[in-house]
Amino acid sequence: MSDSAPIQSVVTTLNLLETMVQANGPVGVSALARAASATKPRIYRHLRTLVDQGYVMQDPLTDKYQLTMKLFHMGQAIAEQIDFLTEARIIMPILRDQVNQAVSVGQIEENGVRILDIIRNRSEIEITSRPGTLFNFHSSAQGKIALAYGPINLRKKIKNTTLPQWTKKTVTDITQLFEEIDIIQQQGWAVAPEEALIGINALAAPVFDKSGILAGTITIVGSVQHIAAEPAPEQIQAIQDAAHQISLRLGYTGKITKN
Repeated sequence: MSDSAPIQSVVTTLNLLETMVQANGPVGVSALARAASATKPRIYRHLRTLVDQGYVMQDPLTDKYQLTMKLFHMGQAIAEQIDFLTEARIIMPILRDQVNQAVSVGQIEENGVRILDIIRNRSEIEITSRPGTLFNFHSSAQGKIALAYGPINLRKKIKNTTLPQWTKKTVTDITQLFEEIDIIQQQGWAVAPEEALIGINALAAPVFDKSGILAGTITIVGSVQHIAAEPAPEQIQAIQDAAHQISLRLGYTGKITKN
């Protein structure tokens, strides 16, 4: 076995944790075994370790398993170490109150943009995603910002991949996508109306660090009735102002660096 080969027991444990995160409630052993493509006795052993270490608890009435708050507290501790998120959290509620839409911030990863935090809007109907959600580069406003302002290799990588079509409006033609990215670089914001979810649009802008490198994205999310394909000028101004304020707090001086 090579040093780079995954340790299967660790992979199984991580699969169990991810399955329970996505389940929104207690999960039975059979469902966990199917999700992890493993036998029930093997899953029992992993679960016992997770219970012993305080990451998982078992419901005594149903015998199903669910996560404890331990992972949440670990995630919060990690989040507090990220300067971008710390500074963004100061600006996010201000932006939310300005536009009355949900506000999220994301960080660029190898395969998309990961949502770090969300502040929900004050309306009765909430349209938002969860922290931890990974958005594709080609079908999200956040992802398009990453392609426009992030590492150059992101464009090279996506050029050689098949772009999944989530809705009828998802852009799957690479030439069309790159033309849109060029426009985004000029205007400083991106949208993705109904490209990931029907009826939903997002408006995103880039946040830069003190070196002029893309630190992340800030986004407002809402229905297409509230965030049009061509957003209102005040929405564009609000998202760009918020992104600029966070960038300034990170030491940004106005010079963008392509890494």
